[in-house]
Amino acid sequence: MSEQISNIDPHGRWAFLRDVAAFQFKLFLNNLHNFVQIPLTLVVAVIDLIFKTEPVGARFYNILELGRSIDDSIDIYSVVAHRERSLNADFTVDSLVSKLESVIVREYQKGGTAASVKSALDRAIDEMQTRAESGKGATSEAVKRAADKVRDAVKGGRSKT
Repeated sequence: MSEQISNIDPHGRWAFLRDVAAFQFKLFLNNLHNFVQIPLTLVVAVIDLIFKTEPVGARFYNILELGRSIDDSIDIYSVVAHRERSLNADFTVDSLVSKLESVIVREYQKGGTAASVKSALDRAIDEMQTRAESGKGATSEAVKRAADKVRDAVKGGRSKT
């Protein structure tokens, strides 16, 4: 029994505790990042749908690139980076999405429900973008007026002090 105890790394326990603490902190940071990123990407995607960009979705993809760099900085699983990965490529979210997409594409190519749904959505998005383009000047003018009012209110508050 005492022979077994002497073979245990006396510092291993502290390295383990450090890994647990680091992982928990990284989980917290990652969850905070996700908490912000989920609504932000949805809002930006809607803005990209309403106001055309070239290429399509440019704002959204810029946010994703920023999110990826934040994820890379957090590097949540770095404590097990030295271990061999046993990821099965057939059981990833990306592979599931790819399989689902291929089913939808096949249905679309047959001219079925997917094709009519896509066509209806394309028409609705095109109409929304056309309306947004025509109202773009009015929107920027309203934003400018609101900014001027805020600026005037701030200046007015400063002059009173």
